[in-house]
Amino acid sequence: MKLIRVLLLIIFVALLCLPILAQQSDINRYTLFTGFDYMVSPARNLTERGFESDFGITAKPWLGLGVDVGIITGAGTITGTETVYATPVNRLLGPGAAASLHVPFNSTTYTFAAGPQFYLRKWEKITFLIRPGFGGMHESADITFPAGLAPIFQALQLAPPNAHQNDTQLFFGLGGGFDVNVTRAVGVRFAADWVNTHLFSNLLVPRQNYVRFSIGPTFRWGHLGGEHSMH
Repeated sequence: MKLIRVLLLIIFVALLCLPILAQQSDINRYTLFTGFDYMVSPARNLTERGFESDFGITAKPWLGLGVDVGIITGAGTITGTETVYATPVNRLLGPGAAASLHVPFNSTTYTFAAGPQFYLRKWEKITFLIRPGFGGMHESADITFPAGLAPIFQALQLAPPNAHQNDTQLFFGLGGGFDVNVTRAVGVRFAADWVNTHLFSNLLVPRQNYVRFSIGPTFRWGHLGGEHSMH
């Protein structure tokens, strides 16, 4: 909770400062980003790589509105202590037994988000951005259960979970980064986002934190205001 309060404070300060510092001129109306995604979820040792794209409309020099979608794939490991089975396993096999169970899985994750993006345009060649993270995440996971788990589930008189899992949940978080403005129409974006959600609550007890890193080109066109605006 302390981290969330700090992040909210950063957003509040940014909202106060960005309108004052919006000093770039000839600002584009539309922005399209396409790039490489690298996302990790430390609790599940999950690492995924893929593609992200977002489209934004600049409403004011310091404010944009946009949508973001991504698709990434990878692999991770579920530890027994994270699961709803931790307590019965420890009761059956002894304290700490659940921590010794590690179950690998492969996953595909789809992300989708929409909302504001706040800009700091103090310098001509670089544009800083900050954005709250509000959206949804759909994950499909194929779990590979070790052979030694079958006798444990039998002894507990519990049905093992399905090897194929699907779930969709909302997430919240915070992100930021910067664009290197190569030309008026083309830039290169470096961004990072942190989000929190709770996928597979039927199997996993704790909520999950994800950190996503993005890099790729931005394409911009149109003019903010004035007679040359594109609609």
